[in-house]
Amino acid sequence: MKVLLLHAWPLDESMWTPQAAGLQEAGYEVQTPRLYGRGASIDGWAAQILRDFDGPLVAVGASMGGYCALALARRAPERMLGLLLAGSRAGAESFEGRKAREERISELRVRASEPLIYGEVPPDELATAQEAMRDRLDLTGMVASFGGPLLVCIGDEDEIVSVDEAQALAEGALQGSLEVFPGAGHIISIDQPERFNAVLLEFLSQWA
Repeated sequence: MKVLLLHAWPLDESMWTPQAAGLQEAGYEVQTPRLYGRGASIDGWAAQILRDFDGPLVAVGASMGGYCALALARRAPERMLGLLLAGSRAGAESFEGRKAREERISELRVRASEPLIYGEVPPDELATAQEAMRDRLDLTGMVASFGGPLLVCIGDEDEIVSVDEAQALAEGALQGSLEVFPGAGHIISIDQPERFNAVLLEFLSQWA
């Protein structure tokens, strides 16, 4: 079994360094694929990742990474043992959300010719990822039919996804559960890495 750690926007795979180290020490095979540079379709990202990594998988997705985790489960439910979604949602983008993403895409395209700061994701890759999130599929139906455990993690100070929305997502799954992180914002693994690691290890222990 491989554990896929799928990063958030505008971060990259390095956000998972503390989690990857802890999981490897615990004996898990960990992969942290980079989502940028895979085109403007989250479903397309999932297809590529399924080709890149064989065998049974557990996907852990933060925000944008959660959209990709759900796309993996839609494409290959038989390979997905379980899902952990942190600060993510299953629905398609709202009208207001699409409008905000369009504005952000335009800003990033203007910045495309600017020099990079060391370690920064190129603006054109950030823009393309925004396009993918803007056009993502509504996977609430897939959540309802997914047969494996689905753990939804949410910070009670998340400014993007509400606790009520996260609870509804967990309740809509066959084996859904909710973990609320008091005092955490949108990127839980960075705000509260020690507690997130403990929750993640407990979730994975069912396949140990």
